[in-house]
Amino acid sequence: MDILKGKTAIITGASRGIGKGIAEVFAREGANVAFTYSSSEGPALELQAALEKEGVKAKAYKSNAASYEEAEALVAQVLEDFGGVDILINNAGITMDNLLMRMSEADFDKVIEVNLKSVFNMTKAIQRTFLKQRHGSIINMSSVVGVKGNAGQANYAASKAGMIGFTKSVALELGSRNIRCNAIAPGFIETEMTDKLDEKTVQGWRDAIPLKRGGSPEDIANACLFLASDLSAYVTGQVLNVDGGMLT
Repeated sequence: MDILKGKTAIITGASRGIGKGIAEVFAREGANVAFTYSSSEGPALELQAALEKEGVKAKAYKSNAASYEEAEALVAQVLEDFGGVDILINNAGITMDNLLMRMSEADFDKVIEVNLKSVFNMTKAIQRTFLKQRHGSIINMSSVVGVKGNAGQANYAASKAGMIGFTKSVALELGSRNIRCNAIAPGFIETEMTDKLDEKTVQGWRDAIPLKRGGSPEDIANACLFLASDLSAYVTGQVLNVDGGMLT
Protein backbone atom coordinates (compact mmCIF):
# COMPACT_ATOMS: atom_id res chain seq x y z
CA MET A 1 0.00 0.00 0.00
CA ASP A 2 3.09 2.25 0.17
CA ILE A 3 1.93 3.97 3.38
CA LEU A 4 5.52 5.16 4.01
CA LYS A 5 6.56 5.78 0.41
CA GLY A 6 9.31 8.40 0.18
CA LYS A 7 10.04 8.40 3.92
CA THR A 8 13.28 7.33 5.59
CA ALA A 9 13.44 5.57 8.96
CA ILE A 10 16.24 4.87 11.42
CA ILE A 11 15.63 1.72 13.47
CA THR A 12 18.07 0.79 16.24
CA GLY A 13 18.72 -2.84 17.08
CA ALA A 14 17.08 -4.30 13.97
CA SER A 15 19.14 -7.32 12.98
CA ARG A 16 16.67 -9.70 14.65
CA GLY A 17 13.40 -9.98 16.55
CA ILE A 18 11.06 -7.02 16.79
CA GLY A 19 13.48 -4.61 15.10
CA LYS A 20 13.84 -6.92 12.10
CA GLY A 21 10.06 -7.24 11.84
CA ILE A 22 9.68 -3.44 11.83
CA ALA A 23 12.34 -3.05 9.14
CA GLU A 24 10.63 -5.64 6.92
CA VAL A 25 7.16 -4.08 7.22
CA PHE A 26 8.51 -0.56 6.68
CA ALA A 27 10.38 -1.59 3.53
CA ARG A 28 7.28 -3.35 2.24
CA GLU A 29 5.36 -0.11 2.77
CA GLY A 30 7.88 1.92 0.76
CA ALA A 31 10.20 3.35 3.43
CA ASN A 32 13.96 3.58 3.04
CA VAL A 33 15.50 1.92 6.07
CA ALA A 34 18.71 2.66 7.95
CA PHE A 35 19.16 0.21 10.80
CA THR A 36 21.76 -0.61 13.41
CA TYR A 37 23.19 -3.81 14.82
CA SER A 38 25.62 -4.35 17.67
CA SER A 39 27.65 -7.43 16.70
CA SER A 40 25.90 -9.81 14.27
CA GLU A 41 27.14 -8.51 10.92
CA GLY A 42 26.05 -11.57 8.92
CA PRO A 43 22.32 -11.39 9.77
CA ALA A 44 22.43 -7.59 9.39
CA LEU A 45 23.79 -7.78 5.84
CA GLU A 46 21.27 -10.50 4.99
CA LEU A 47 18.47 -8.24 6.18
CA GLN A 48 19.88 -5.32 4.19
CA ALA A 49 19.80 -7.42 1.02
CA ALA A 50 16.25 -8.62 1.74
CA LEU A 51 15.01 -5.05 2.28
CA GLU A 52 16.62 -3.87 -0.94
CA LYS A 53 14.61 -6.49 -2.83
CA GLU A 54 11.50 -4.49 -1.86
CA GLY A 55 12.80 -1.71 -4.10
CA VAL A 56 13.85 0.65 -1.31
CA LYS A 57 17.22 1.88 -0.09
CA ALA A 58 18.48 0.03 2.97
CA LYS A 59 21.74 0.05 4.89
CA ALA A 60 23.05 -1.66 8.02
CA TYR A 61 25.26 0.29 10.43
CA LYS A 62 27.29 -1.15 13.28
CA SER A 63 26.63 1.31 16.08
CA ASN A 64 26.18 1.38 19.84
CA ALA A 65 23.18 3.61 20.61
CA ALA A 66 24.22 3.69 24.28
CA SER A 67 27.19 5.85 23.23
CA TYR A 68 26.35 9.54 22.80
CA GLU A 69 29.22 10.01 20.33
CA GLU A 70 28.29 6.97 18.25
CA ALA A 71 24.65 8.06 18.11
CA GLU A 72 25.69 11.50 16.84
CA ALA A 73 28.01 9.95 14.25
CA LEU A 74 25.32 7.49 13.13
CA VAL A 75 22.69 10.16 12.50
CA ALA A 76 25.20 12.32 10.63
CA GLN A 77 26.18 9.38 8.42
CA VAL A 78 22.56 8.38 7.73
CA LEU A 79 21.70 11.97 6.77
CA GLU A 80 24.65 11.94 4.36
CA ASP A 81 23.76 8.53 2.91
CA PHE A 82 19.98 8.96 2.66
CA GLY A 83 19.57 12.74 2.38
CA GLY A 84 17.10 12.98 5.24
CA VAL A 85 15.24 11.19 8.03
CA ASP A 86 11.52 11.23 8.85
CA ILE A 87 11.13 8.49 11.45
CA LEU A 88 13.22 7.35 14.43
CA ILE A 89 12.47 4.07 16.17
CA ASN A 90 14.39 3.52 19.39
CA ASN A 91 14.24 -0.26 19.61
CA ALA A 92 17.70 -1.30 20.89
CA GLY A 93 17.48 -3.05 24.22
CA ILE A 94 18.83 -5.78 26.50
CA THR A 95 17.77 -7.71 29.59
CA MET A 96 19.91 -8.73 32.57
CA ASP A 97 17.24 -10.22 34.82
CA ASN A 98 17.71 -11.07 38.48
CA LEU A 99 16.06 -10.56 41.82
CA LEU A 100 17.05 -7.23 43.35
CA MET A 101 19.02 -8.91 46.15
CA ARG A 102 21.18 -10.63 43.52
CA MET A 103 21.34 -7.82 40.96
CA SER A 104 24.74 -6.20 40.65
CA GLU A 105 25.27 -2.47 40.19
CA ALA A 106 26.88 -3.22 36.83
CA ASP A 107 23.79 -5.12 35.64
CA PHE A 108 21.52 -2.27 36.68
CA ASP A 109 23.71 0.39 35.07
CA LYS A 110 24.15 -1.54 31.80
CA VAL A 111 20.42 -2.04 31.24
CA ILE A 112 19.68 1.62 31.97
CA GLU A 113 22.49 2.69 29.65
CA VAL A 114 21.47 0.51 26.69
CA ASN A 115 17.69 0.76 27.05
CA LEU A 116 17.13 4.31 28.33
CA LYS A 117 20.25 6.40 27.74
CA SER A 118 20.23 5.26 24.10
CA VAL A 119 16.80 6.87 23.65
CA PHE A 120 18.18 10.18 24.93
CA ASN A 121 21.25 9.85 22.70
CA MET A 122 19.35 9.10 19.49
CA THR A 123 16.60 11.66 20.12
CA LYS A 124 19.16 14.38 20.81
CA ALA A 125 21.05 13.41 17.67
CA ILE A 126 17.98 13.61 15.38
CA GLN A 127 16.25 16.53 17.09
CA ARG A 128 18.02 19.27 15.13
CA THR A 129 17.02 17.71 11.81
CA PHE A 130 13.39 17.25 12.83
CA LEU A 131 13.18 20.81 14.17
CA LYS A 132 14.62 22.22 10.96
CA GLN A 133 12.21 20.33 8.71
CA ARG A 134 9.28 20.82 11.11
CA HIS A 135 8.16 17.22 11.04
CA GLY A 136 9.21 13.86 12.40
CA SER A 137 7.88 10.82 14.24
CA ILE A 138 9.77 9.29 17.15
CA ILE A 139 8.66 5.86 18.41
CA ASN A 140 10.17 4.43 21.60
CA MET A 141 9.93 0.70 22.26
CA SER A 142 8.90 0.38 25.89
CA SER A 143 7.24 -2.73 27.39
CA VAL A 144 4.24 -3.80 29.44
CA VAL A 145 6.88 -4.39 32.13
CA GLY A 146 7.50 -0.62 32.11
CA VAL A 147 3.79 -0.08 32.73
CA LYS A 148 3.15 -2.68 35.46
CA GLY A 149 6.58 -3.82 36.67
CA ASN A 150 7.78 -7.41 36.99
CA ALA A 151 9.56 -9.33 39.73
CA GLY A 152 13.17 -10.07 38.77
CA GLN A 153 13.29 -7.22 36.27
CA ALA A 154 13.73 -4.08 38.38
CA ASN A 155 16.43 -2.74 36.05
CA TYR A 156 14.49 -3.54 32.85
CA ALA A 157 11.21 -2.19 34.26
CA ALA A 158 12.92 1.02 35.39
CA SER A 159 14.46 1.54 31.95
CA LYS A 160 11.16 0.93 30.13
CA ALA A 161 9.15 3.10 32.54
CA GLY A 162 11.76 5.83 32.08
CA MET A 163 11.20 5.65 28.33
CA ILE A 164 7.51 6.40 28.88
CA GLY A 165 8.28 9.52 30.93
CA PHE A 166 10.83 10.61 28.34
CA THR A 167 8.32 10.04 25.53
CA LYS A 168 5.65 12.21 27.13
CA SER A 169 8.12 14.99 27.91
CA VAL A 170 9.48 15.07 24.35
CA ALA A 171 5.94 15.09 22.97
CA LEU A 172 5.19 18.19 25.06
CA GLU A 173 8.43 19.92 24.10
CA LEU A 174 8.37 19.29 20.35
CA GLY A 175 4.69 19.13 19.50
CA SER A 176 4.54 22.78 18.41
CA ARG A 177 7.04 21.93 15.66
CA ASN A 178 4.90 19.07 14.35
CA ILE A 179 7.26 16.47 15.85
CA ARG A 180 5.41 13.55 17.39
CA CYS A 181 6.74 11.16 20.02
CA ASN A 182 4.93 7.99 21.11
CA ALA A 183 5.78 4.74 22.85
CA ILE A 184 4.77 1.15 22.19
CA ALA A 185 4.52 -1.32 25.07
CA PRO A 186 4.75 -4.86 23.66
CA GLY A 187 3.51 -7.78 25.72
CA PHE A 188 4.69 -11.37 25.22
CA ILE A 189 6.18 -11.37 21.72
CA GLU A 190 7.42 -14.64 20.25
CA THR A 191 10.87 -14.24 18.67
CA GLU A 192 14.11 -16.22 18.32
CA MET A 193 14.68 -15.61 22.04
CA THR A 194 11.40 -17.22 23.13
CA ASP A 195 12.02 -20.18 20.80
CA LYS A 196 14.69 -21.30 23.27
CA LEU A 197 12.21 -21.47 26.17
CA ASP A 198 10.38 -24.55 27.41
CA GLU A 199 7.18 -25.06 25.35
CA LYS A 200 5.08 -25.72 28.46
CA THR A 201 6.15 -22.39 29.95
CA VAL A 202 5.41 -20.54 26.72
CA GLN A 203 1.98 -22.15 26.43
CA GLY A 204 1.23 -21.11 30.00
CA TRP A 205 1.91 -17.49 29.03
CA ARG A 206 -0.27 -17.81 25.94
CA ASP A 207 -3.15 -19.21 27.99
CA ALA A 208 -3.03 -16.21 30.35
CA ILE A 209 -3.46 -13.73 27.44
CA PRO A 210 -7.04 -12.84 26.44
CA LEU A 211 -6.28 -13.39 22.73
CA LYS A 212 -4.72 -16.76 23.67
CA ARG A 213 -1.53 -16.31 21.69
CA GLY A 214 1.81 -14.61 21.86
CA GLY A 215 2.38 -11.62 19.62
CA SER A 216 4.59 -11.61 16.54
CA PRO A 217 7.19 -9.02 15.49
CA GLU A 218 4.77 -8.09 12.70
CA ASP A 219 2.10 -7.21 15.29
CA ILE A 220 4.49 -4.65 16.77
CA ALA A 221 5.63 -3.51 13.32
CA ASN A 222 2.04 -2.76 12.29
CA ALA A 223 1.59 -0.57 15.37
CA CYS A 224 4.83 1.21 14.47
CA LEU A 225 3.55 1.64 10.92
CA PHE A 226 0.49 3.49 12.25
CA LEU A 227 2.53 5.75 14.55
CA ALA A 228 5.17 6.44 11.89
CA SER A 229 2.70 7.35 9.16
CA ASP A 230 0.35 10.25 8.56
CA LEU A 231 -2.50 7.98 9.71
CA SER A 232 -1.54 9.05 13.26
CA ALA A 233 -0.94 12.74 12.46
CA TYR A 234 -2.92 13.80 15.57
CA VAL A 235 -1.43 11.25 17.97
CA THR A 236 1.46 12.16 20.25
CA GLY A 237 2.56 11.52 23.82
CA GLN A 238 0.75 8.18 23.93
CA VAL A 239 1.66 4.66 25.06
CA LEU A 240 0.12 1.97 22.88
CA ASN A 241 -0.07 -1.42 24.59
CA VAL A 242 0.31 -4.19 22.00
CA ASP A 243 -0.18 -7.13 24.31
CA GLY A 244 -3.20 -9.21 23.27
CA GLY A 245 -5.12 -7.77 26.21
CA MET A 246 -2.54 -8.83 28.82
CA LEU A 247 -2.94 -5.63 30.87
CA THR A 248 -6.70 -5.38 30.47
